Amino acid sequence: MEDADVSYAGSFPLSETPEKLLQRLIDEVPWRSDSITILGKKYQQPRLIAWYGDAGASYTYSGITLEPLPWSDSLSSVRRSVERFCGSTFNSVLANYYRNNKDSMGFHSDDEPELGAQPVIASVSLGDERTFVMRHRRRKELSPVKLRLASGSVLLMKGTTQKYWVHGIPKQSLPCGPRVNLTFRRILRG
Repeated sequence: MEDADVSYAGSFPLSETPEKLLQRLIDEVPWRSDSITILGKKYQQPRLIAWYGDAGASYTYSGITLEPLPWSDSLSSVRRSVERFCGSTFNSVLANYYRNNKDSMGFHSDDEPELGAQPVIASVSLGDERTFVMRHRRRKELSPVKLRLASGSVLLMKGTTQKYWVHGIPKQSLPCGPRVNLTFRRILRG
């Protein structure tokens, strides 16, 4: 992909099966639904979220500030696996719970100042496959990139990817089961 550094692995080592980890996270995480502000208007997020991280790793996007919950044993284990696999270190994770085909994530870039100029984002998928779509911000002649994210997979975005590309998970017409996505990142402290 032009102007991007993106890699995908259909599976990577986890301490338990993706199915067991999915159910554990659905049951254990204190999921919440927040209103976000986009272009001055408030909207209910079309999925549930939770923010975990090291002390001081607060995160602000779309008009909300998230204070980190302390790492759970399950998320700490996944973080260690992701760090070994990707060769990067992370101090936080945004957990997204897509309950069915109607839950989604609009097009956006993870380009908030606290992530730095070239953030490394490692995205772990658990549960039913969903289509991840990327579009170049400026080069409209480039076709969107569509990836089916398998359960137990990891997608790594780094370099200038967030500067030049937006990404999202659209709603889909066919019914599907739950999916949890864990987006690991490093919050830079000012």
